[in-house]
Amino acid sequence: MTTPESGAAAARSEPAEYVHLWAESFAQVLGQIHGSPLACVALEDIPEGVASAGADDLWILAACSGGLRGEMSLRLAPESIVRLAQIFLNGAVETNTSMTAEMTAEHRDAVLELLRQVAGRVTDSLKARWGEVQIRIETASDPSWPASSTVWLRAGESESFSHLEVQLSAALVAGLRTEPKSAPPSSDTLPAAPAAAVPLADSVPPGAPVPYDPGVNLDLLMDVELALTLRFGSRRLLLREVLDLGPGSVVELDRQVQEPVDVLLDGRVVAKGEVVVLGGNYAVRVIEVAPAEG
Repeated sequence: MTTPESGAAAARSEPAEYVHLWAESFAQVLGQIHGSPLACVALEDIPEGVASAGADDLWILAACSGGLRGEMSLRLAPESIVRLAQIFLNGAVETNTSMTAEMTAEHRDAVLELLRQVAGRVTDSLKARWGEVQIRIETASDPSWPASSTVWLRAGESESFSHLEVQLSAALVAGLRTEPKSAPPSSDTLPAAPAAAVPLADSVPPGAPVPYDPGVNLDLLMDVELALTLRFGSRRLLLREVLDLGPGSVVELDRQVQEPVDVLLDGRVVAKGEVVVLGGNYAVRVIEVAPAEG
């Protein structure tokens, strides 16, 4: 089996290799959560015993933008949803799940977050050839576009497999078979910026900001610690509303759940991202970096 790094070089030439890259990323995320390796393989034929689409199935859209564009849909039956959710939430692999647990909204949300983490690894592997690629993961109905290619992912262990039907749109398949217009610049080809000394405070008038010099050697500042803050939203309250706050009070913010959160540095928005769970802690995956101000 190829590694994500070696598979990344060929993953964009053929749709099957792109799906294989998803399988490898899926296996890595599941193994990290479970604490031991869990396999995930791509299958061309429908796995034995898997039923056709049902009303309770979960459809998830993975939409690519940036250097690679197109859509991919994933369909999961209730028993596969529960099995993957139990791994994500508890790190446990359960057998005969369909007989021991019923699917809940928590299970669906857990699978959605799991796939977002898998998509994050996929984008990292795509970067070498396609540059910045964003993959948006969200629930959806069955695809409105005809599938150009259909394969299956089988994840987990024997007797507790989870199956995902994967459909690729014609736009994504065409993009995978087309060379990118231009390769992202490599650090080896970029001209080195001339090193310069950091301006001394004595050379700047008192009270004036130190001017930015693009030739400054930033290596001198790399060990400076900066505090990042996440902002989920805001809300203006009247003084009487603030005084009425107490345990159990709910303050509705001005931002929808699906909207990205702000990443602030010294009170200034420097990026936007989505909240993920990493090793039992909250984390943020950056999906957009704010342009530098002149």
